[in-house]
Amino acid sequence: MRILIVEDDDSVAGALRAVLERHGHATVRATRSDDALRRHRGADAVLLDLGLAEGDGFDVLQGLRQVSDVPVIVVSARGDERSVVRGLHLGADDYLVKPIRMSELLARLGVVTRRRGAPDAGSDTGQRVVAGDVEVDLATRRVVVGGAQVALTTKEFAVLAVLARRPGEAVSKQLLLDEVWGDTSQSAARSCDVHLTQLRGKIGRPGLVETIRGYGYRLQVD
Repeated sequence: MRILIVEDDDSVAGALRAVLERHGHATVRATRSDDALRRHRGADAVLLDLGLAEGDGFDVLQGLRQVSDVPVIVVSARGDERSVVRGLHLGADDYLVKPIRMSELLARLGVVTRRRGAPDAGSDTGQRVVAGDVEVDLATRRVVVGGAQVALTTKEFAVLAVLARRPGEAVSKQLLLDEVWGDTSQSAARSCDVHLTQLRGKIGRPGLVETIRGYGYRLQVD
């Protein structure tokens, strides 16, 4: 994969590049917000620091989401809840707090990029789920509500896809976390809650995704 590293600290950027390239990935680095917005084209994923010397990482994230659905993992020293929630609200697919474990970064990178790509061959071919005036096409990754296409982030669609593959069935939160985040940690659970809130808001159909108290969720198709 081609990974864009948005990081103005030479030592951190160097460590990230070394690990990623050792695992077969190509890397491109940007140190400023305008560089990041220019160089994201062609990238398979973006690792984004928030504390840039020139520009703010949140502005970069917002700018990226206006023009691209490329998977973005925030890698930042800002570990406070407000920053994490803001990053997820602005469209980050994941959020890691420095210092990070490189093995965890590689695992999360694999998860978010798999969710961006097409489904496994044959798994979702021709599968279209209809719930009222909401249509979810798993093969083309398109969501249409009331005849209008709705733009979802990679993570938001991944959450919806897990439910849409099991229409009308109760889906445990643990399964959702396993399939979309690859773990069931507290941070993953919090990220799940944020993305579900955003998903419901964008679709605008309050009863579509039902919360099953103490268990998980259900996509209502009746």
